Amino acid sequence: MKALRYLLYTLLMTVIATSCIEDGVDNSPSAQPRFSVDTLKMGTFFTGQPTPTFRFTVHNRNSKIINISSIALRDGSTFRVNVDGLTGTTFSNIEIRPGDSIYVFVEATVAPLGTPVAGKIEDHLDFVTNGVTRDVVLSIIGQDVTRERGTVIDADTRWEATQPYQIFDSLVVAPDVTLTLAPGTTLCFHDKATMRVYGSLVTEGTPEAPVNMTGDRTDNVVGDISFDLMASQWNGLYFAPESRGNRLSHTVVRNTVTGVQADSLSSVEFVNCRLRNSAGYALVGYHADITAIGSEIADAAEGTMLLHGGTATVNHCTFANYYLFAALRGPTVQFSHVNDDTDDGSGLPLLSARFTNSIIYGLGTDLSIGDFDGTDVYFDHCLFKSSGEDDEHFIMSIWDEDPLYYTVREDYVFDYRLRPESPAAEAGDPSLTLPAAAIDFHAVPRDPAVPSIGAYQFVMPPEEE
Repeated sequence: MKALRYLLYTLLMTVIATSCIEDGVDNSPSAQPRFSVDTLKMGTFFTGQPTPTFRFTVHNRNSKIINISSIALRDGSTFRVNVDGLTGTTFSNIEIRPGDSIYVFVEATVAPLGTPVAGKIEDHLDFVTNGVTRDVVLSIIGQDVTRERGTVIDADTRWEATQPYQIFDSLVVAPDVTLTLAPGTTLCFHDKATMRVYGSLVTEGTPEAPVNMTGDRTDNVVGDISFDLMASQWNGLYFAPESRGNRLSHTVVRNTVTGVQADSLSSVEFVNCRLRNSAGYALVGYHADITAIGSEIADAAEGTMLLHGGTATVNHCTFANYYLFAALRGPTVQFSHVNDDTDDGSGLPLLSARFTNSIIYGLGTDLSIGDFDGTDVYFDHCLFKSSGEDDEHFIMSIWDEDPLYYTVREDYVFDYRLRPESPAAEAGDPSLTLPAAAIDFHAVPRDPAVPSIGAYQFVMPPEEE
């Protein structure tokens, strides 16, 4: 029995010894780690605030242990590093077993740049293994920003596009004053922030320098899916009942809970705007006076537009709903004639709503179910998803025809311009085109003889001419 135990013990020690030999440290200069990235590109972030955490992996594809004798940041002023659970700027003797890997986590805070333009900051994380130095480049773009917290505009004010404005909590335009946003101005709203207009808002965007209102996240949610695709990043833009003289030109409002709300008797004009990607509605009018010309109103879980009473003039607009992150909960364009707060049947009749040279088409139904008899609602030279017939409210309609957008939802491409074979191309009535629709969002002239239906004038792509 003792002999057997001795034999088993000898065999066990042999196995252990062999394993140790196989797992011994490889000191050859050719035994090097492999990195999941050569350059860790972190994206664009505002200066003075920490970034989310990014990571990459360091793999050992060798048959033995490798020992990374040194890991060190060359500069160490912008980036913070955690290596396999250890935080610092230098690390020593990090072993990786064969077939295994370690994580390297990176954060950064970019110091103010003092310039209106964004700047790239890079550092190098050097790895020394068996006398050989290799590096991973850490790269980030910093952008100076003007931070506004609970700001109230109480006198006529003009904001220039010197650098983005980051809005915390709220931005309020007081009664009887006007906030003007110069071409290229960008407002980046933090989580749950709101813009409320009691006076007037004027945006002076141009095709070359649109005004942007969006969330303040610039990184990716996961993988290569950008936060720019995510709704609910901020609450949205609200026009109070007393708000008048609002005119938004070449302005993008996106990634909201509810894009734009125009309350009772307020008046808002949109010219060549994009209201897109909302968890609720992209545009809501409560007995308001709304004018939308050459605008894209798109991608909202509840519906792209709800008109609850009021007046609306809609010319050369595209209502498209291919919302990504939830099932659509309502038709693309909706009308409500009853005051839901009282539910007494008294109603809020649409005084006037005219849709001309416009597209209403998406994944769901196009219009809310209802009888337009007794209302002043008209559609003239419009394209619909549903099949129907013209009558006194529907004039020269295109029914049950796909407008053939360039949008590819599965690839996160939302381009509502028209393909060459689109039935909406050159199908509009030029007599209905309003002067403000003379050019589209991209500065393409509207054809005065055969304008396209929708927000975008069709042009033949160069490769298809």
